[in-house]
Amino acid sequence: MEFAFATATRIVFGAGSVDTLADAAPDLGARALLVTGASPERAEPAARALEAAGVPATRYPVAGEPTIDVVEAGLAAAREHGADLVVAMGGGSAIDTGKAIAALAPAPGPALRYLEVIGEARPLEAAPLPFVAVPTTAGTGAEVTKNAVLASPEHGVKVSLRDERMLPDLAVVDPELTAGMPPAVTASTGLDALTQVIEPFVSHRANPVTDALCRDAIARGARALPRAHADGADAEARQDMALVSLFGGLALANAGLGAVHGFAGPLGGAIGAPHGVICGRLLPFVVEANVAALSRRDPEHPALARYAEVARLLTGDPGASVDDGVVWLAELGRTLDVPGLAAYGLEEDDTEAHVAAAKRASSMRGNPVELTDAELAELLRRAA
Repeated sequence: MEFAFATATRIVFGAGSVDTLADAAPDLGARALLVTGASPERAEPAARALEAAGVPATRYPVAGEPTIDVVEAGLAAAREHGADLVVAMGGGSAIDTGKAIAALAPAPGPALRYLEVIGEARPLEAAPLPFVAVPTTAGTGAEVTKNAVLASPEHGVKVSLRDERMLPDLAVVDPELTAGMPPAVTASTGLDALTQVIEPFVSHRANPVTDALCRDAIARGARALPRAHADGADAEARQDMALVSLFGGLALANAGLGAVHGFAGPLGGAIGAPHGVICGRLLPFVVEANVAALSRRDPEHPALARYAEVARLLTGDPGASVDDGVVWLAELGRTLDVPGLAAYGLEEDDTEAHVAAAKRASSMRGNPVELTDAELAELLRRAA
């Protein structure tokens, strides 16, 4: 058995942990760019901590999902401020933006030189600036991953900037910061988090460390997500979902993802649906397609036993079958009001193009079985 496990240099978890930023920041930099979400006031705890630390900060708000242009504008803001530290406090969009700015600030070339799929996918020539991630949603796990997902409207896709050195220097996960999420955001981010502990568990790159994280998080998320959606003030459910998100980031960074995320990146760029909604809608159909393909082509494949274990973890029933797990996931989608993807403009005529784009996505490499074009097209039609 051989494997490697990489993550953020330091992870701090717990209610009120955002205050630890005051002690940590001076060791990381003297001037900070503070990347925020669309509501900069939600990043006030980080701003106060930086002020208390004597680290001058200029804010850079991100109104939507990050694009290449948004990152380049952030680079200009960082350079104008003389920032030698990037702190991102917000959802996955703010954290991915901050991570990309930190990575590209010392880089001599344009962003496209380093981007996957639409660019040259070159490694970074220089180490990123120190980077601190403070999530305010529980979904992407971006606070412990080594990539940033950026949209390119020109190409109609979302692609990754990826480098081992992009792992944050500090991840501060304070569940209290997620308390203000509305039900729709709780559903979308939570479905992303749940998907990101199921796909690494069945990936051919899984290892004992990611297995332990995923087993805990699948059961924890199955209990907590419906509760957090129904009652945003449920502090225990919020804490559990913050852990699921964190564990998902740790797992995907080391074991990869699968066909759900293979589709989710390109589809998000093409139809504009929330990432977590795409994941939640696709997940039961991908599980069914993978299990059917494995059963036909390799009935002794270990992923089949893992999918059965996923079903038991989700349902809490020690006798649950894979079919029971699929039913549970589909019912969860209905409980969380996840619509079919046709509601966001997914059209039958575009199926071939979406399948081709998904097959090029790096996430697809972690899927436990190589699905045919016909199998991929069918599951996408069912998710419409």
